[in-house]
Amino acid sequence: MEKSKLKAFVSWSGGKDAALSCHRAMKDYEVTCLLNMVSEAGVTSRAHGVRTDVLRMQAEAMALPIIQRRTSWETYEREFKAAVSLLKEEGIEAGIFGDIDLAEHREWVERVCREAGVSAALPIWEEKRGSLLEEFIHEGFEALVISVRNDVLGPEWLGRVIDERFVAELSQRSDVDLSGENGEYHTLVVSGPIFKKKVRVVQSETVVQDERSILDITACEVVERDV
Repeated sequence: MEKSKLKAFVSWSGGKDAALSCHRAMKDYEVTCLLNMVSEAGVTSRAHGVRTDVLRMQAEAMALPIIQRRTSWETYEREFKAAVSLLKEEGIEAGIFGDIDLAEHREWVERVCREAGVSAALPIWEEKRGSLLEEFIHEGFEALVISVRNDVLGPEWLGRVIDERFVAELSQRSDVDLSGENGEYHTLVVSGPIFKKKVRVVQSETVVQDERSILDITACEVVERDV
């Protein structure tokens, strides 16, 4: 008899690393939902500033429920742990995280999950940046750059697709982590193997701030994936 898979949530940012981690984890876990921490007002995600309704569109396209819990940075750990504890009561046994090599992040997720009574899995931990991006593209994921640090990339990179050309251009830069681990860029995944449908951006605008530029997606829709 095949051993039943542990039920797991994915700590969801909407970006490429979370998506690839989810994809890998589905081989060993039963992914039942996405967990997304949002701002106190509930308008944008806490981590990358993506509109919460866009993330709900992602979840709809993936055919997975998404739990969006409001928090400030000061209350983040408490609220995250409370959310995980509630998921544990519903039978969730593990959390999936998209961290690559920031040790303090791994220590945090493992501790918080342990204290909430679930295990933590980091499917892409300490893997090479180029290999991860190559796998992401090869597996058929589609993602857009939605946020950049102005001191290294700038607003002209917004809306770029994560493809071979993107990787080749960044590979020539010594001032940019290929996976954006220092916040050089953030992405929004709109389609891929973990999606039943895809998210199509209908309307967006560029917002230039002091340190970052944002592709603010103001309207999108869930449509059938290209066959």
